[in-house]
Amino acid sequence: MTHRALRYFLAVVRAGSIRGAAEALHVAASAISRQVAELEAELGEALLERLPRGVTPTEAGRILAEHAQRQEEEAQLLEDRLARLRGGQEGLVRLCVGAGFLPGLVDQGLAGFSRAHPGIGTSVALGTTDGILTALAEGEADIGLAYNPPAHAALEAVAIARQPLAAILPPDHPLAGLAAPRLRDFSQIPAALNPPDHGVRQLLARVEADGGFRLAARLETASFELQRRFVIAGLGVSFMPGFAAITDVAEGRLVALPLHDPLLAEASAHLLVRAGRRLPEAASRLLQWLRREMPVFVA
Repeated sequence: MTHRALRYFLAVVRAGSIRGAAEALHVAASAISRQVAELEAELGEALLERLPRGVTPTEAGRILAEHAQRQEEEAQLLEDRLARLRGGQEGLVRLCVGAGFLPGLVDQGLAGFSRAHPGIGTSVALGTTDGILTALAEGEADIGLAYNPPAHAALEAVAIARQPLAAILPPDHPLAGLAAPRLRDFSQIPAALNPPDHGVRQLLARVEADGGFRLAARLETASFELQRRFVIAGLGVSFMPGFAAITDVAEGRLVALPLHDPLLAEASAHLLVRAGRRLPEAASRLLQWLRREMPVFVA
């Protein structure tokens, strides 16, 4: 099995189609099909199940994809060790994060890290909780930041910090002085909410279902920035972990009231990596920096 064949096959599994892999690798789809066919002939196993739209790996294909991913990571480690031997501190660290983490990630995380390690670059992709977990498990990201993710056998949390979901209000809102608010207290107020497939919205939906009430959705958007602007404009309230509104709260434009519903009060922020993976030096340095410097993880 050649390195090229394994690289092509792994790209097909990640993209879910030969055409998608061809676009990602900037090669002809026919070249990828030929390499996959040669792998199947060499191994004597079907590696892909052809679907009406795209492909999915067979059990043998999943095993081969895991092997190809380990080889890819070992190659990255080799390059990293050789760079350190030459005295370099370079590399590109790939992050996949929830949008609410961006203020702290940029201001307290990447800003200081970039000054301390000018040779190390970062690539930041935004994702839903499911997207972050998938990117880490499939080797498409080195580090993940997720809010209240479900357990995943392929991942481990390097840091976990309890971060209750909060009601976000203007300082002069009539409910801004509540001492121990619950989600039901805001059920009659226009709200900016995440889409139904978003982890925060799913948390809210569980509390709504248990309590027999519904929030009054007036704006639906995955953008926490747009939700904050909705609240600042006096159009209603929103719900997000307090760290997602940390700048506006610090500057007095918004108030974050932690919600006391048990499910929402116990929500947490997670700093994630793939379990058992040896990170390149650049990614390891950034991981420890974020664990130490990001306010969301600092007690």
